[in-house]
Amino acid sequence: MPISAADLENAICAAMPVTHLEIEDTSNGCGENYSVFVVSPAFEGKNTLARHRFSECSVPPFSLVSQQRANNFPHQVNEVLKNEIAQMHAFSQKTLTPAQWEAQLARQG
Repeated sequence: MPISAADLENAICAAMPVTHLEIEDTSNGCGENYSVFVVSPAFEGKNTLARHRFSECSVPPFSLVSQQRANNFPHQVNEVLKNEIAQMHAFSQKTLTPAQWEAQLARQG
C-alpha cells in the first residue's frame, strides 16, 4: 500500500518538535519515493547521521517539557518511520536546526 505525505507528516510530527517540514513525493504521486526536509530543535548538537537517527517523543510546539522528554526518550528517526520506509522504494531526508534554517533563509534572501 502506498504511503501518503500525510502519513509521513503525522509520524514525523508525533516523533519530534517540528518548526518547519517539507515533504515531497518524488515518485509522481505513487507514494514510493519521498524526500523530506525537517527543521527541529531536537537536532541541536547532533551531526547529520545522528540527526537522521534522532527523534523525541513529543509533539509541537517545542517547549521545556518536550526538551525534557527529549532527554528521557531518545529514538531513531529511521525507527520512527520504519514501517513507512519499508513500503517505499526511496527515502531521502535533510535535517537542520532552527538556527541553521534561519541562516540558510538569510543567505537566500
